Amino acid sequence: MVAVINTGSSVRSIFNYNENKIDAGKAELIGEGNYPSAACELQKVSRLNLLLKQLELNLNVQRGSVHISLNFDSSENNLSKEKLMEIAYSYMDKIGFGSQPYLVYQHYDAGHPHIHIVSVKVKSDGKRIDMQNIGRNQSETARKEIERAFNLVPAQNCQKEKILNIKPASNTVIKYGIAETKKAITAVLNVVIPNYKYTTLGELNAVLNLYNVTAVQGSKDSRMFLHKGLAYQILNDKKQPVGVPLKASSFYMKPTLAYLEIKFATNKTGRNPNLKRVKNAVDLAFLQNRIKSVSDLDRILIKDGIKTSERRNEQGILYGLTYIDHKTKCVFNGSSLGKSYSASGIEERCSIKSFSTGSAALKILEDNILKNKPLQTSFISAGELQNIIDSVLQPEFSADYIPSQLKRKKKRKKGKGQSDY
Repeated sequence: MVAVINTGSSVRSIFNYNENKIDAGKAELIGEGNYPSAACELQKVSRLNLLLKQLELNLNVQRGSVHISLNFDSSENNLSKEKLMEIAYSYMDKIGFGSQPYLVYQHYDAGHPHIHIVSVKVKSDGKRIDMQNIGRNQSETARKEIERAFNLVPAQNCQKEKILNIKPASNTVIKYGIAETKKAITAVLNVVIPNYKYTTLGELNAVLNLYNVTAVQGSKDSRMFLHKGLAYQILNDKKQPVGVPLKASSFYMKPTLAYLEIKFATNKTGRNPNLKRVKNAVDLAFLQNRIKSVSDLDRILIKDGIKTSERRNEQGILYGLTYIDHKTKCVFNGSSLGKSYSASGIEERCSIKSFSTGSAALKILEDNILKNKPLQTSFISAGELQNIIDSVLQPEFSADYIPSQLKRKKKRKKGKGQSDY
């Protein structure tokens, strides 16, 4: 089971999103929590008003709406409505929302079974529920306990399989004309934007492009660019934009440029602890393998959950390289890791046949291996590592070197007014 938690400033838009799914025959209201009567017996406006009135108890809460989706493995398509409601009750209680009013919808518009829960984070006494790190702490604990209690497929198993294969699932990758455009883009944005740590639009696009989605600002003289607008568009198999771009503000998450810029600042510090992991992985790949091209490096790094994204011009010349760490969900532009990890630096390292000779190779070893601590030595034997260190520290032979015993002693310069006698 995978839980995704989002908050917003309008509970009305979240409510309407789910109710509109019902009208379209793509969802069903299957239950509620802490309502005076069964939600299905209440009129639509009554269901919404209960949530709105509770929010009015604390007008200082700016983002008071809560939208949660619980996603199950595609093999679990036999979950009954009663069992889904038991899971919803248990989950809401474990994350601290057991006493909150909420509505539970079952959606049928995806390749896997899932439910949506709509609630608010203002309590009946007007106090606000603290949701800081709720996804990492309460939700993660609840997920594991529920998986055991209801015998569900653990999320770790699904994640491990995706990390090892790196390729997005076939029913997740967007193909223009097959899936409903906005729904397909939304599914990708819901996974990538809140979970990956990126600091630029280019880094975000490196991940989105894996799922055939791209974020576009328009040309520099366009109205959208000048007004700091943003849109999302589908890519075809050749990574070329197709179809009509959809404004960022039209999506429920509101992944506008202003919203992303806040994420950029937060992610800049949040990804730092995982920076050395990527650098060490690259260095060890070169140490243990004969790498002749960027594609060779990508093939090796992918085994450790790191995907490289190349940027080439119309002539096919490589001018940019981005590393996507699917294990830590961190994205790094090559130049942000250091010169030797940039596009030009990697191509230079690919041209070096052996790390045991050549001053350029030794310089890279000295800069990247000896200074990049902690080193993951589990990938290389102690003997091999010692030979590398010895070769780096070995002084180069110099033909100008003269032993101190053979050096001619310099005559001491006489001071003024002094003689040899």
